[in-house]
Amino acid sequence: MKKCKITVLKRHFDQELAAEYGVEGLGRCPMLQEGQVFYADYAKPEGLCDEAWKAVYQYVFALSHGGEELFYYGDWIREPGVAICSCNDGLRPVIFKIERTDEESVIDYTPVRDRR
Repeated sequence: MKKCKITVLKRHFDQELAAEYGVEGLGRCPMLQEGQVFYADYAKPEGLCDEAWKAVYQYVFALSHGGEELFYYGDWIREPGVAICSCNDGLRPVIFKIERTDEESVIDYTPVRDRR
């Protein structure tokens, strides 16, 4: 299993939808910054928003377990081992680039075996 690099590409803000549905003073995502980088494999990296992780983890999982091929039959992303996706915040989505690295993952916990 390989680690994946997760890069924050863009933080969007839908002014029209925010004006209609958002709270006063809402702006771009306050938790992440463009250019911010995280590394992940089987677990959410420290500092990454829980909602963002729920949106990207399946791509991280696929890429870390192989994923050298192009996603979706080659009609989505032109570069193998890369995915572009976003969190699920409809008013202020964050766009991520996920890249498979050559760095091996290391499990940093001891599995507990229930012997009942």
